[in-house]
Amino acid sequence: MSVCRFLECLRLPLFLAATIPLFSNASLAADWSVKEIRLGATASIQTKSTFESGFYPTVVLYFDPLDSANAATWREKLLRPQLHAGLSVSSAGNASQVYAGFNWKVDITDRVFLDLGFGGTVHNGDLDDDGTDGPKLGCSLLFHEYAAAGFRVTDKVDILATIDHSSNADLCDVNDGISHAGLMLAYKF
Repeated sequence: MSVCRFLECLRLPLFLAATIPLFSNASLAADWSVKEIRLGATASIQTKSTFESGFYPTVVLYFDPLDSANAATWREKLLRPQLHAGLSVSSAGNASQVYAGFNWKVDITDRVFLDLGFGGTVHNGDLDDDGTDGPKLGCSLLFHEYAAAGFRVTDKVDILATIDHSSNADLCDVNDGISHAGLMLAYKF
């Protein structure tokens, strides 16, 4: 058994152990309804042989079971992130992803904000360096992080410029990663 495969086997148990506080009695009783949906498209921003053609229709659902919306201080906001789950599908047969994680919104003004997220993803891309173009990802489970700059059009509608990256943090033999940038339209319920 290689180190990569051993670490890959430990990822799920470690992730579950880290998220146990989310499933305490208080969080299970919390409001798990969808608070926001984002729809948009991204495209590869990688270069040369790791570039992926086509575009990626994307949908992301946001939940607030930890009541981040009512956090008063920056410490409370840090300790009470929102949760997100998303899907990014390749229009050209490249790596599609299903991902989930935590995210934090920071208001810059009453209309401009930043949104940062971290979590994990499962993809259907190439794992090994087989001589073909496109990113070689090494593992099926990757870390997924994103950043977005948003503008509140109305109380219910935002428009965001996004950038995201998924990689295995060199835990597996190959690690080209996947990087996309795009635009999203958000609707808050």
